[in-house]
Amino acid sequence: MKERVKDRKQQPSERIKNFNEVSFGYDEKQAIEEASRCLQCKKAPCVKGCPVEIDIPRFIKEIKNGNFQKALEIIYEKNLLPAICGRVCPQETQCEQVCTLRKKFEPVAIGKLERFAADYANFKLSCDINQIPEIKNKKVAVVGSGPAGLACASELARCGIKITIFEALHKPGGVLVYGIPEFRLPKKIVEKEINQLLTLGVEIKTNVIIGKTLTIEELFGIGYKAIFIGTGAGLPNFLGIPGENLLRVYSANEFLTRINLMKGYLFPEYDTPVSVGERVAVIGGGNVAMDSARSALRLGAKEVVVLYRRTENEIPARKEEYENALEEGIKFIFLVQPIEIIGDENGYVKFIKVIHNKLGEPDESGRRKPIPIEGSEEIIPFDTTIVAIGQSPSPLIPQTYPELKTGKHGNIIVDPETCKTNIKGIYAGGDIATGAATVISAMGMGKKAAKSIIEYLKQNP
Repeated sequence: MKERVKDRKQQPSERIKNFNEVSFGYDEKQAIEEASRCLQCKKAPCVKGCPVEIDIPRFIKEIKNGNFQKALEIIYEKNLLPAICGRVCPQETQCEQVCTLRKKFEPVAIGKLERFAADYANFKLSCDINQIPEIKNKKVAVVGSGPAGLACASELARCGIKITIFEALHKPGGVLVYGIPEFRLPKKIVEKEINQLLTLGVEIKTNVIIGKTLTIEELFGIGYKAIFIGTGAGLPNFLGIPGENLLRVYSANEFLTRINLMKGYLFPEYDTPVSVGERVAVIGGGNVAMDSARSALRLGAKEVVVLYRRTENEIPARKEEYENALEEGIKFIFLVQPIEIIGDENGYVKFIKVIHNKLGEPDESGRRKPIPIEGSEEIIPFDTTIVAIGQSPSPLIPQTYPELKTGKHGNIIVDPETCKTNIKGIYAGGDIATGAATVISAMGMGKKAAKSIIEYLKQNP
């Protein structure tokens, strides 16, 4: 069996100087070669590992045979955002995790092949999206244009339902445009795939805050027969330690939004300054922490250090993103936990006081719990701090529509199979229901909700 085909990348010494995409993806020859590794399993465990159930062996077979348009048409049967998913979905813990080939070799690079099909189409193909207008003259409101909202809207629009997406920000895409850096997911890719929805008749209204500009009751009042809430997890979590109000302490949410959505990486061409010192600390170990660290480096920081409370073995970031960070010179200090941020006389970050940890028994996450070691405190000099320890569900709609049942973390409680809330005609999915998770899992919930909404509209003509 041939080894897995490696994709082409910018060299680390070059890419740390720009925000261009790190990976160039496969060319035609590489894609065909990698597709040839697929065993074409009859049971296809990879399909079961995909939250949106793409027929993976089928589309890979078409790539192997050079039928790139057919490959994309097969993907489109289940997913209208393949260029996005091929780049940012954690395939290594989903479809590739259960690939039969993985028992003895590296799994087929399913994500990279999905990206290839989508990218090739962007430049050389034109694929129509199949529509089966089962339901006519019905309107559904989708609140939030992130992955869950886009997936839900696309499935409903395929059935002929009139969809309006309401987005609070000035650009659609949610976390895809404000949370993921350009070097990992170019904005033109997001825009291109969102434009696919417009060909289905989907309307997108930006700068509309549901709960403020319009209420849930008003949406029903103006004729929407069902509402899907996909407002994500946009509320940043903080450590709750002294010094978090100092200058140059950012939540990762604010830091990445300034860079991505407001184009701070192009300052002064765009009027969004992002103040980064010479020595930056990023607190956390997930993908958002990697994105923040790598962005800080590109903004001119001389040294970027990730502080993580567990070890390298427990780090939740994707392996590829962690390895990219290491290649780019990001440093890591493991088994430390910040307990205070110390400022200078002008109110700027000067030091971070940490305590060293040891690992105890596994906690509810399944990872070993970090236990502070008494007397192990250390003060480390930093002049910028980025807190990347996760986000909580956006609170606005639950606060302004208290009839919705919510959990202790502010998430909207839904039936996991149907995405129904406790209110008739209202559905929710993605991070607003689960807390911060992956793009593809949010899309999976959006698709489940769409299926439920279609049944609801059929039963309530």
